[in-house]
Amino acid sequence: MENGGRKKSWSELKQVVFELRRQLSTLSTIIPSSVEFRNLKDGRTRIFFLSSPGNGWETTLLYTDITLDETKNGRLQWHPVIESNFQSVSLGARSSREEQLMLERKRLATWGITSYELHHESGKLVFPASSTLFQCTDTGYTNGPLFPAELRMNTSGPKLLPQICPSNPDLVAYVCNADIWVSHTLTGSTQRLTYAHKGGRPLADDPLTAGIPSYVMQEEFNRYQGYWWQPASPDGVYRILYEETDESDVKIYSFPSSNSNSSGEIEQYRFPRAGTPNSKSNLKLLTFQLSDSLQIKDFHNLELQYPLSHIFPWMEYMVRVGWAPNLTNVWVQLLDRRQQRLELVLLSVDNFVEPPPNMYHTENHLSPNCPPAQVISMQTTDVWINVHDLLYMFPVSDCGKLTLIWASEETGFRHLYLITTNIGGHHNGIDESLHNNDSLLVNNRMGVAVPLTSGEWEVLGWSLWVDEEKQLVYFMGLRETPMEKHLYVVSMRRPGEVRLLTRPGFSYSVDLNKECTMCVVVYSNIQKLPACQVFRITHTDWSVDGVNLTPIGYILEPSVPEIEIHSPELFTHQLRSGEVVYAMLFRPHNFSSAEKYPVLLNVYGGPEVQLVSNTFKGMRHLRLHMLAAQGYCVVAIDSRGSHHRGLKFESHLKGRMGTVELDDQVEVLHWLAERMTFLDMDRVAIHGWSYGGYISLMALATKPHIFKVAIAGAPVTSWNLYDTGYTERYMDLPQNNLQGYKAGSILNYVNQFPDDENRLLIIHGMIDENVHFYHTSQLISAMVRAGKPYHLQVYPNERHSLRNLDASKHYETTLLSFLQNHL
Repeated sequence: MENGGRKKSWSELKQVVFELRRQLSTLSTIIPSSVEFRNLKDGRTRIFFLSSPGNGWETTLLYTDITLDETKNGRLQWHPVIESNFQSVSLGARSSREEQLMLERKRLATWGITSYELHHESGKLVFPASSTLFQCTDTGYTNGPLFPAELRMNTSGPKLLPQICPSNPDLVAYVCNADIWVSHTLTGSTQRLTYAHKGGRPLADDPLTAGIPSYVMQEEFNRYQGYWWQPASPDGVYRILYEETDESDVKIYSFPSSNSNSSGEIEQYRFPRAGTPNSKSNLKLLTFQLSDSLQIKDFHNLELQYPLSHIFPWMEYMVRVGWAPNLTNVWVQLLDRRQQRLELVLLSVDNFVEPPPNMYHTENHLSPNCPPAQVISMQTTDVWINVHDLLYMFPVSDCGKLTLIWASEETGFRHLYLITTNIGGHHNGIDESLHNNDSLLVNNRMGVAVPLTSGEWEVLGWSLWVDEEKQLVYFMGLRETPMEKHLYVVSMRRPGEVRLLTRPGFSYSVDLNKECTMCVVVYSNIQKLPACQVFRITHTDWSVDGVNLTPIGYILEPSVPEIEIHSPELFTHQLRSGEVVYAMLFRPHNFSSAEKYPVLLNVYGGPEVQLVSNTFKGMRHLRLHMLAAQGYCVVAIDSRGSHHRGLKFESHLKGRMGTVELDDQVEVLHWLAERMTFLDMDRVAIHGWSYGGYISLMALATKPHIFKVAIAGAPVTSWNLYDTGYTERYMDLPQNNLQGYKAGSILNYVNQFPDDENRLLIIHGMIDENVHFYHTSQLISAMVRAGKPYHLQVYPNERHSLRNLDASKHYETTLLSFLQNHL
């Protein structure tokens, strides 16, 4: 409610939401994403990216060209790769359930082109849409946009996760009906490569899948790919390494159908709750050749002579997989159930053999040509392992020396390490037994690790670029402040000498090309809209001081919004415990220092999320702007346990989620109120989604004297009901932490909820396959038994995120209505 104004009707609030969405859409700069670089033969560099041209909402594929002498630093011309009428004609179909779930796991928008594959040498492009795959080839010299053609495939069912063969762009692999297929795009020849999934059976009788990771691997470890082409095929044999997943022991749950037109149908999902069995994974290898007529022939499905679970009986998760540069080895990162031990393991392709004709009558002995698995690095902790994507392997030398860069949090902060080991015929002097297995199965080849970076700051875990010739390593990090992401460079010749390459006062996301000669930089700060600029990387010498970034031009120029920006203010506070935390405050748009304003604490409170940063808060923070426009002071605080602050800061939550986060939030809120006397601490609301919904419930139950109302979106209500990968990382297994699970369940605090009406609103999507609606139904049942009042808003066709525009607007109207009437 605007301060001092009359209460608005539902119809008026609907109009407020409509108008605010229209006004705030001018803050919606469509930031280029999924950047790829392609070198053309005439010296141009073509930069591909996903974005929305003009004021459109649909994401499409665009490009800009950089010439060799481009230095004007003006606006670079965007060009569509794909004809504009293609998307309206070909991409209008409703997404399949499989596509919806993949987009939900990746947190991607559901309109337009959301991902694409580029073969850099040929210019072939493949992208999934409307349950099928489309292709086109960008020669670099075509006039005008292309009209993609659908791949010829003789199978029904949604096609997901396409990958172009690196050594032959005419071959495209994909996952369909939980198995791997490959198509030759010139001949149309299609081959099903795996037969893990039977199809046409109840889910309980069909537990195997190939090439697609389990739910937990996607949701909690951010690995969405389940198969990997060999980077080259020098012997004419094509190889695909893949993951076969067995979910036999994972419990099945039923949900209402995601098809809004269904009449009472249900859908089933496998979901491993904390303490229950996970899926089991194993690596296999597909090989095939092409005949003279380009038909797929000599197909073989090979498996490890000893499954990974036999070689490493302690392993629970296969978190990362890939090919070593020598093409004869693959690497895998294995994690234990409690997520406190991570090993980087090399396997030879010779470990993969034809399965025995009768699995019950085979001798268990190693073939003389089967080399043992080699453990080349290991990380352990008494907190938890944060899995990341920072691994770079250099070509193996003739004498078997392997050099790699891997990141570790052994000091309490993630840093880069240069590791050298020998994978040839000789040990590196260390010959300890790592495992109880027969030494024929596992060799310890752990090498010497030299820290490239160090200090009480974090290297970000998703991007790493290496200039092998100059021995320079580029990475993103938070050395200047936890609130700003920057690009840095360090030399392998001078470990520890780290140089900042971007300008403080802004936060960045960066993409470099493979040669480390060009980068695309997106930057913003709390007051300035995002801009996107291209730089050329040059050198005066081999050192980090010799690196120069020369601006070439803007893909997205700095701009001033059409409406007045009401940017939040940033605050730093030292807690009584000594740690420094950060907060931000949106003042009401009609602010007057003589008035007092109701306060809304927008909360997350859990791990892996950072709310407060020196980045522009645009449409992703639509609801916070909306609330400030309606006269609320909106506060967000990153308390202990939040992201990018190091392992010790994160571990504040270990084993006790739900019981410690609110103390930090309340301390900072009171500190702000002492400084900002316009905060009305008699009218404080708390609102969050997912973990934030959980903390909102805890706040009203345990601190009802501070929080007048709570709005809890898609809340966890008991950690026993949530998945293994996330819950056990932070809370251990239930049998090891009975008291922590009990103290962290809101179901055990129901009697403490206030008896006053209109203080609690719960919001949940009925088909949420992440935080199941069962969490909310259990809470409601307990509230009814205890005779406690509550309001419930259900969205029957929504998952964990509200994706339908009508549902989003209805939720925003509900939020404003509840707050103006009851705060």
